[in-house]
Amino acid sequence: MARFLVDVPEEDVARLDALARAEGKSRAAILREAVTNYIANSNKDWLEAGFGLWAKYGFTEDGMDYQNRLREEWVREWDPEYDPAKQGSLPDEKPDNKDAAA
Repeated sequence: MARFLVDVPEEDVARLDALARAEGKSRAAILREAVTNYIANSNKDWLEAGFGLWAKYGFTEDGMDYQNRLREEWVREWDPEYDPAKQGSLPDEKPDNKDAAA
């Protein structure tokens, strides 16, 4: 068994000692159990945990469709993907001087 030193705040040590007394165990036994439980309950495969996350929260749209829909907002008139029927045209940057001359 390996040994290691750890700095623990005094209030946590007091709570640890109270827990050890209540359970009739040593401080080391409580810490060993805590480490074992932490490792057993930690997420070992973060990538696997991410699959299906959207469905879990009620999203039904395909991820790529969602990305493409958001990216359509970024398309500008000079982009090859620009479709005026979809994006609309940008307002003219120069004011129309025809009305000023009349």
